[in-house]
Amino acid sequence: MTLRRVWDLISIILLSFALIFIIYAFPESILRKIIGLSFILFFPGYSLISFLFPRWDDLDGIERLALSFGMSIAISPLIGLALNYTPFGIRLTPILMSLAAFNTLFSLLAIYRRLKIENPFVPRIELTIEWKSMSRLDKVLSVVLILSIIVAIGALIYVVATPKQGERFTEFYILGPSGKAEGYPRELRVGENASVIIGIANHEYRTVRYIVEVWLVNATLVYNETSGKNETKILHMYLLDRFNVTLNHTDVSLEGKWKPQWEKLYNFSINRKGRFKLWFLIFKDEAPPLPKNCTDYAGTFAERRILDAIEGKILSLNLNIVVK
Repeated sequence: MTLRRVWDLISIILLSFALIFIIYAFPESILRKIIGLSFILFFPGYSLISFLFPRWDDLDGIERLALSFGMSIAISPLIGLALNYTPFGIRLTPILMSLAAFNTLFSLLAIYRRLKIENPFVPRIELTIEWKSMSRLDKVLSVVLILSIIVAIGALIYVVATPKQGERFTEFYILGPSGKAEGYPRELRVGENASVIIGIANHEYRTVRYIVEVWLVNATLVYNETSGKNETKILHMYLLDRFNVTLNHTDVSLEGKWKPQWEKLYNFSINRKGRFKLWFLIFKDEAPPLPKNCTDYAGTFAERRILDAIEGKILSLNLNIVVK
């Protein structure tokens, strides 16, 4: 008999701990979303309302339901705001444990109060509404409230089922041979072998075919009297390499150890003396055409690649290299 009087509050406690287990043991389970919505949007308010209004005649069923949703929508952000000012921050584990503790604490307090009073509120499986005895205004307000709750729940389910895509971008980076942002080849002898690590990560929310081009460029700045500005003049421009790689989308991970999606140890050598920039250009899906039968692309329309890279119109990286 005692269990029947508090079955709803015990269910909230058990489901709160069940959600913690599911999130860490089965993170991709659909139960995580189903229980999680109630865990955030219903359990906190319901446990608090049950503690504050334990008697049957304190609130009617519709009022109790509406207040449970309303209080939950207020409580959950407040807990997140409080965590923001602690060393724990707004992260999954602190939020999960804080809400579970809140639900458990007020459910236990509500159980204590419900067992100590006469005529406590005990939800029935079958929802009964004294429709005929309600005034016309109460009927209208009840219908509007029920429809609002249904629409709100439906909207939340839609948002969870179809999450908004984040910013689309591609990670493109170069590391030294040791896998760190240091130790890049800066001075080489003619024909000397050197290496860097090229890395790419696809955050474009689609599968992308990347084209990577490696250019050896000798350029200088010249003064343009017409524009009154210094402009880049390309003296020599050699295509060292060109290769493709196709990558599926990968989510950005903000927690845990960072892992590369794709990396390649790229070996190269330069067979001419001079001061150069080694340009690494990356294109998505297709690259602009190149002139045919060229060794030195300086003076051709291929120069536009390097000029666009200098102006930041193309995703690119470069290294300054002196070849002796």
